[in-house]
Amino acid sequence: MSNKPVIAVIACSREVEGEPASIVKQRYLDAVSRYADALPIIVPPTASPAEAAALLARVDAVLLTGSNSNIEPSRYGGGAAGAPPFDPPRDETALHLIAGAIAAKKPLFGICRGLQELNVAFGGTLADERALDGVAVSHHAPAEADLQEMFTYGHRATAETGGVLADLVGRGSIPINSVHFQRVDAVGKGLKVEARAEDGVIEALSSTQGEAPVLAVQWHPEWQPEGRHHDLAFWRYVGTQARKAMTLRTDASL
Repeated sequence: MSNKPVIAVIACSREVEGEPASIVKQRYLDAVSRYADALPIIVPPTASPAEAAALLARVDAVLLTGSNSNIEPSRYGGGAAGAPPFDPPRDETALHLIAGAIAAKKPLFGICRGLQELNVAFGGTLADERALDGVAVSHHAPAEADLQEMFTYGHRATAETGGVLADLVGRGSIPINSVHFQRVDAVGKGLKVEARAEDGVIEALSSTQGEAPVLAVQWHPEWQPEGRHHDLAFWRYVGTQARKAMTLRTDASL
């Protein structure tokens, strides 16, 4: 039996050679394994509520990964906000996982789309990032950008004083990279803003309610954690909280 915590990592739905497939970028799995010192288990985006509940009983935390798809506006009453591509199976499964994790008191973590999913699950709304007040946003990568060049589109954010993120990364601004086209509009009930970009865009959220931690960032800490202390701190926090949950799960089974 492994002495490492197990983290559920949600996949995205894609089509490979004409057949449905579940896709998770290797970077996420490597980050969970190497930097959080945990065992990743992939959750298909077609998991039913029953399957999600059964899986949650076997894991210690949940990680909602990024994706190049947007959340359907109907999920948060956003009218025409957001544009294709969408991933309805992933939307549905993410909401099941979030609700189940909260009920089971499992730590929840989000990256990019994962932050947006958490905000929607808590009753928040999203807006189209590509046109803030009708003005194009230049510090986020365009849709055709090569993701290998995503750090070209970096900018800076500042952690809110007294927040979880500030405790992890210290005071002052931090360099981040964002490739997304939906942003937080109204913050979900029970969520706290952890960081903002220089233009005011929300870049991190946490939960102020519940017994298990919830932390989500809008950027991609899985890309270069060795070179950025705040990204490495994120993964170590993920691992620490998952390990605490594992201890509780193990004790409960004795």
